[in-house]
Amino acid sequence: MGETLKRSTVYFDPQIHTALRIMAAHSHCSMSDIVNDAVKLVLAEDQEDLAAFEERANEPVLSHEEFLNQLKADGKI
Repeated sequence: MGETLKRSTVYFDPQIHTALRIMAAHSHCSMSDIVNDAVKLVLAEDQEDLAAFEERANEPVLSHEEFLNQLKADGKI
């Protein structure tokens, strides 16, 4: 048997709720499925961001001022 689902109360802006209900009706999916999919996408994006930060952790840090000075020295600004 599959994993047990957890119940939660979520409060939506009325217009968002209406859009979600319409989306669910048009896609023949439950509102819960749509919200779960949206949350999974956001969490996956966060995981990708964290992986990118980790991958770039050893890159040198350049301050805004240093970057502007570099652009000026290169004749870009």
